[in-house]
Amino acid sequence: MGGAAVLAERIAERRAGLGDPRELVGELRRALVLVPVDSGGLWTAEFGGVRWICAFTDEAALARFARARDAAGGDPGREAGGAWEFAELRGARLLDEIVPALGVPAGVAVDIADPEGAMAFPPVRGIVPDDVAIDAPADAPTGPPADRPAADGGVR
Repeated sequence: MGGAAVLAERIAERRAGLGDPRELVGELRRALVLVPVDSGGLWTAEFGGVRWICAFTDEAALARFARARDAAGGDPGREAGGAWEFAELRGARLLDEIVPALGVPAGVAVDIADPEGAMAFPPVRGIVPDDVAIDAPADAPTGPPADRPAADGGVR
């Protein structure tokens, strides 16, 4: 899977206090991640006033999430132990297109069933477009910050 293994490594580095946060965001932007699909849309969860798109670095991480959901009583309309459909999406598409389309503060949560490997990418400047970032000043110009990594790993 395109870059997802590297993303998992970068998450582990950041959780250990190493690495550059901007490189981690760049790695998410380059990675192909798995996002569960439910009722024709991407599976999301709300926590702390933020809508989180749940993404996974590989099928094993998604399976751990599915097992945890089943153990917690599952989801209405979903058969316990049933297969989870998923989409494979580039992180840049999640951050640049899908987060803004949700119309509410939204971010990306990666590998949330792995307490030691989970990472949240909140809706703030440098991660999501400024016009949907919750920390952008109301009078700030919109558009990508000059130092935000592009999907191809370069800098915009």
